[in-house]
Amino acid sequence: MSNLYGDYNQKIDYVFKVVLIGDSAVGKTQLLARFARNEFSVDSKATIGVEFQTKTLILDHKTVKAQIWDTAGQERYRAVTSAYYRGAVGAMLVYDMTKRQSFDHMARWLEELRGHADKNIVIMLIGNKCDLGSLRAVPTEDAQEFAQRENLFFMETSALEATNVETAFLMILMEIYRIMSKKTLASNGQDGGDSGLLKGTAIIVPSPESDASRKGGCCFSS
Repeated sequence: MSNLYGDYNQKIDYVFKVVLIGDSAVGKTQLLARFARNEFSVDSKATIGVEFQTKTLILDHKTVKAQIWDTAGQERYRAVTSAYYRGAVGAMLVYDMTKRQSFDHMARWLEELRGHADKNIVIMLIGNKCDLGSLRAVPTEDAQEFAQRENLFFMETSALEATNVETAFLMILMEIYRIMSKKTLASNGQDGGDSGLLKGTAIIVPSPESDASRKGGCCFSS
C-alpha cells in the first residue's frame, strides 16, 4: 500500500472533512494518531476543545486530503457543535467496547450529528479497544443491530494494536469519494442527475467471525 499515500507536492483534488464523535476516553484521539501518524500514546490526555490532523491519500488516481477532526467528549465543550460539524462529509461514532454506557450514548450522539450535519454524510460506528476482549461489555451483535437499524457502517478497532484502524478510515473515505465523484458526474450532466445515488449509501459490514467476536476478538470486516 506504499502508493496509497500521496506526497505534499501533489495537487489536491478533494478535501474530505471527517469528524470523530463519542464520549470522553473512548479512544478518538488515539484512533486519529494511529491513522495520521501511526502512533499510540499510553499517557494520552483528554482533548481540550477541537483538534484536527490531515493525511493525503491517493484514491482512484485522485489526490484526497483527509481532514480528521477530533473533539472533546465532555459536555462542557458542546458549544463548539455547529462549527465542528460544518462541512463534514464523514463521521465516526466511537464507543469503548468495554464501557456499555459509551455505547448507550451513541443514539444521542447520532441524533446530534444528524441535527447539524449534511443529510448525505457517511457515518461509521466504531467499537474501539477490541484488544481488551476479556472486558467486553458490548456484544458485537448489539452494535451490528444498531448500525443496521441506523444505516451505518460498522467496525471494531484497536488503536493500541492498530487493528482495523486504517481499514476503517479508508472504508469511510472511499465511500465519501464514491458519493462525491458521482455528485461531480451528476453536476456535469453525465449521470442523468440521479440524486438517488446520494441516498442510503452507508451499509453495515457484518463480521463472519461472530464466534470469534463472542470469545473476545475484534470484529473484522468481510
